[in-house]
Amino acid sequence: MTLPTTLSTKDWLKGNLKGDYHIWGVVLFLSVMSVAVVYSATGTIAYQKMLSTEHYLFKHGSLVVLGLVFMWFAHRVNYTVYSRLSKFGMWLSVPLLLWAFIKGASLNDASRWITIPLINQTFQPSDLAKLALISNLAAMLAKRQHIRRDQYEPRLLTNMIVWIGIICALIVLTNASTALLLGATCFLLMFIGRVPMKYLVMMVAVCVFFGSFALIFGQRFSTVMGRLERFGSNDKIDYQVEQAYVALANGGLTGQGPGNSHQRNFLPHPYSDFIFAMIVEEYGLIGGVIIVGAYLYLLWRGMRAIRKSNRAFGGLLSAGLTFSIVIQAMINMAVSVGLVPVTGLPLPLLSMGGTSLLFTGTAIGIILSVSRGEVDESKI
Repeated sequence: MTLPTTLSTKDWLKGNLKGDYHIWGVVLFLSVMSVAVVYSATGTIAYQKMLSTEHYLFKHGSLVVLGLVFMWFAHRVNYTVYSRLSKFGMWLSVPLLLWAFIKGASLNDASRWITIPLINQTFQPSDLAKLALISNLAAMLAKRQHIRRDQYEPRLLTNMIVWIGIICALIVLTNASTALLLGATCFLLMFIGRVPMKYLVMMVAVCVFFGSFALIFGQRFSTVMGRLERFGSNDKIDYQVEQAYVALANGGLTGQGPGNSHQRNFLPHPYSDFIFAMIVEEYGLIGGVIIVGAYLYLLWRGMRAIRKSNRAFGGLLSAGLTFSIVIQAMINMAVSVGLVPVTGLPLPLLSMGGTSLLFTGTAIGIILSVSRGEVDESKI
């Protein structure tokens, strides 16, 4: 009689966690840091709302775990499936973005959110639009990687540019910074995809034209102009940026220690927009450098799909999603140190959020799916 063999932890991980283990490690590290920092950063708001200090801990912790679950499911799916789902996602995002602009839930003078019935949870359609557009753009570019530049069909490239312009313009109506980030990501993706320069210029022109009208008639024109004016002025400074500077100064080299932040009592949104300032205050310059290094390492591992693979769609898809996450992270951290104007963009994987954590988890799951190995892309 043979006794059943016990499955070791290493064997279980190999059987259930596929893809690049370095990416898994970075995501798990940032997730643990997120729970710790958000718990500290929400102490003041919990007190003001007369809630238990564990309220936001359990709420955010549950969303972090759910985001990891989304990532796990996404990484188990053959990534070529996303090329087909992306078309439906783009068409769906158009009415959702319009609905968010007209009837969406409002916060900070912007209606970016749609309330999901029954569960009373909100989500930003821009998260869906960003994921769908990058995936579809990668698929369209992949089909043209073996065509000479003089054989490009103008209609197909124009179709790509029009979609980018429409989606970005609809996002600008309520969120200019997210639209700018998405436009920059699409530009980089088209550049990597060997799109001729004249079409890259055309894309920029279309985005500027549509985006300008959307910004003027949208909800954020005065906010954007005010932030740009204060950023370029030597006399004016945003209150939140001033408080972020104090947090950075308090942090020093080694920080005040976990849970010992003082600026969480004064800094607006220390758990989302300015969470990097919180990290530096509690963990010091060393902690801040480690966080920056984690995102750069994630960028390098995500870009390996292009360098080490002949799969056009997989490489472009991984690059586009990685660009989107890491560029947003760098912009968020640049805001805290005063290098760019205030944007309102959260720090991916670290800031407290709702469904944005789920979409970020899904995006990283797709990157992991690409890193799993060679697949047949002929049906894209």
